[in-house]
Amino acid sequence: MKTTGFYYDETCFWHVAGSYVGPLPIGGWVQPPSGSSHAESPETKRRLKNLMDRSGLTQKLNVNGASPSDYEDLRRIHPESYLKKFKELSDLNGGELGPNASIGNGSFEIACLSSGLVSQAVEDVMLGKVINAYALCRPPGHHCLPNEAMGFCFLANIPIAIEKAKAKHNLGRVAVVDWDVHHGNGTQHIYLERDDVLSISLHQENCFPPGYSGANDRGVGKGEGYNINIPLLPGSGHDAYIYAFEQIVLPALEAYKPDLIIVACGYDANAVDPLARMQAHSNTFRAMTTMLKKAAEQLCEGRLVLAHEGGYAESYVPFCGLATMEALSGHKTDVEDPLLKFISLQQPSADFVEYQKQTIDQLKKTVL
Repeated sequence: MKTTGFYYDETCFWHVAGSYVGPLPIGGWVQPPSGSSHAESPETKRRLKNLMDRSGLTQKLNVNGASPSDYEDLRRIHPESYLKKFKELSDLNGGELGPNASIGNGSFEIACLSSGLVSQAVEDVMLGKVINAYALCRPPGHHCLPNEAMGFCFLANIPIAIEKAKAKHNLGRVAVVDWDVHHGNGTQHIYLERDDVLSISLHQENCFPPGYSGANDRGVGKGEGYNINIPLLPGSGHDAYIYAFEQIVLPALEAYKPDLIIVACGYDANAVDPLARMQAHSNTFRAMTTMLKKAAEQLCEGRLVLAHEGGYAESYVPFCGLATMEALSGHKTDVEDPLLKFISLQQPSADFVEYQKQTIDQLKKTVL
């Protein structure tokens, strides 16, 4: 049995994210680009899949596609008015759907397919067809609010999958661990007042949404205590992520005892990402995946789903993603990370690491 599912569709790589140079819209003083016109390029995902194919890892996985999410699935999270606006703009060749959320012709249908990939991954894990799964979905979803697109995200992929599984399988507690370098504000907003979904976001402090830390946002009403934010200082590097996992993420999961763990799996904490300033490398993502896989085995019979989110360095995302997939599936390839030694030498000083650990220790006292 191939125990790890892998869900993707070439169609997702055909979403047009608009005319930008990195995060800046073309026009005025912003000159048109010579290459890719948007940070959220399909090439990071396509190159990850290509590296998996070249390395032989894809053949070790249970590879699947999915049907697009239907309106019943979408309406559990998004109001009809928002879906109507999204569809109409998509049919009219696109435009700005929200802040940093530009779409092209057909983006609505592609976003539904992206959402469907995550839902199918969750479905197959719940049915026991695979033990764990990875959805190489695009466009991403963790910034999307119920009635507003934001930050390259147009549908809340993970909440849509969670609510479908709750409706169909009577799924109980779910933990969402978001290690994308940007705050998972959409997921937080959707579950802020609920205790049946634990949301944990590790992110670069004040990066995106701009100026947001979130350290004091713990949930509201019934959801108080079930929302955990772990803001990390720019440049924190590998040790900070591992320490935050050991001190906060894993103890929170153990206390919560989820029936399913879902990861908002962004790779933009990598050291060469153009939209963040962290110093993670491929072994950071390998280690976090390994820890969550072990936690899932101990807490929820191995049920673990990773949904692809951000990550904008075409050269390096494939190596971070491959390390994640190797850890998730238990299959090691012959691929060596050509930047691992270089980034390891760039890690912050011992004094900086100690200071970041102290801030994590202080945060732990308030969230656990």
